[in-house]
Amino acid sequence: MARRTKAEAAATREALLDAAEDMFMEHGVARTSLEQIARHAGMTRGAVYWHFKNKSDIFRAMLERVRMPFQDLVDEIEALEQDVSSLEAIRLACLNGFSRFEQPRYRRVHSILIHRCEFFSDIDPIAMQREIADECRDSLQERFAEAFEQQQLHQDISVQVATDLLQTMLGGLFHEWLRDPERFSIRERGETLINHLLALLQRPPSPGSS
Repeated sequence: MARRTKAEAAATREALLDAAEDMFMEHGVARTSLEQIARHAGMTRGAVYWHFKNKSDIFRAMLERVRMPFQDLVDEIEALEQDVSSLEAIRLACLNGFSRFEQPRYRRVHSILIHRCEFFSDIDPIAMQREIADECRDSLQERFAEAFEQQQLHQDISVQVATDLLQTMLGGLFHEWLRDPERFSIRERGETLINHLLALLQRPPSPGSS
């Protein structure tokens, strides 16, 4: 058999992840077999084992395709806008994240993680959700600390409180939207909420300032 090129191997791997995404969404993670994934992709189980050790490996690779650490979102903003303030970087990064969530793959995979994934083998969906949330919290806290140093935060708001308020708002919005994504646009509602929240957290202009 002719040796596969790297491009062919990568295409096969992506096709298997697409198939896993479909099967996990339809049946749930625990009730999906490697045989179902292979068959849905039009391949054999051998092809699955060539690219992945087990179902947990597939699941983590599927999640990795939609990972968007908050720090990466901020870095993207700052690469485009060099002089953006810390609070504005937070706002724009959140808007970027909302827009990505509305892309079908991002929405499906996060729906699988939240609603279609049971504790199974070495898959712990709660621990995975906590890891994502903690990573976001750490990045938010760093940005709010910068905003505090730049005297952008309201004098009565601490870095920790600002972080908790935004993290709680984002988590609540995200979970409500995933329950029924057709009810509202997370991009539109998220923009309204983030604008109002950051306005409340921002230090008011000093008297006499323009």
